[in-house]
Amino acid sequence: MTRKLPTVADLKADKGKGQKTMLHYRTLEQAAAAEAAGIDIASITPELMTNPRYREVAPTVFSMTGRAHPEAGTPDDYLRLAGQLLHAGADAIYCSGSLQTVEMLAREYVPVVGHVGLVPSRATFTGGFRAVGKTAASAVALYEDCRRYQDAGAFAVEIEVVPPEVATAISSRLDLLLWSMGAGLGCDAQYLFAIDILGETRGHIPRHSKVYRNFAAEYDRLQAERIAAFSEFRQDVANGSFPEPKHLVMMDAAEHEAFLKGIGA
Repeated sequence: MTRKLPTVADLKADKGKGQKTMLHYRTLEQAAAAEAAGIDIASITPELMTNPRYREVAPTVFSMTGRAHPEAGTPDDYLRLAGQLLHAGADAIYCSGSLQTVEMLAREYVPVVGHVGLVPSRATFTGGFRAVGKTAASAVALYEDCRRYQDAGAFAVEIEVVPPEVATAISSRLDLLLWSMGAGLGCDAQYLFAIDILGETRGHIPRHSKVYRNFAAEYDRLQAERIAAFSEFRQDVANGSFPEPKHLVMMDAAEHEAFLKGIGA
């Protein structure tokens, strides 16, 4: 059966019917791989979303894009950005701004996705880059955040680094879609970064991530090969072994003789 691009209504109708897959990626090559692999949802940069080839390589991946609120600006700026990105083919807009901004966007029929739990642009309010919702009080507050997002008109939220029993309880009590990054199987989608899956991340790997390949080692191997190739080229030039006759276009002998006469040689 041919896959089609899902709508917001399709995703909401599937709530409770299993887990979707979701990736954050930044390149056309990764987008094409996600399409071929059957990934359901993607979070991508505005730059990738506005690339004219994006929908050519990822025609059926539900694609969310946007900017964190410190970059996006005022609510009016958010709305202007949303219009540009939806026109470019985005399926939903990420908004980490205020609930008033979410409500304004939803009122203008923009499909909005919020963010709860560990939100990088707001991490200072939750104690830094750590799990959120480990106490009863903070878990209740997390539920209220999700309920307010739903009331404001968001159709989904990213829920990041939250105990699975908390995320599961929230998901079962709300119509809002919960897209889990380290929040367990009780949500509606499992979300990872492509760079983590591919082993491109240098240094700390988040606990919630899983590495499936080791691209970093391959990149290191390729870089060593680049250096070796460039060094060999430099050496060939230095010792006169490059260029060889096969790399050059030679003149006919008679034409060469006429040329020399023409310049008085």
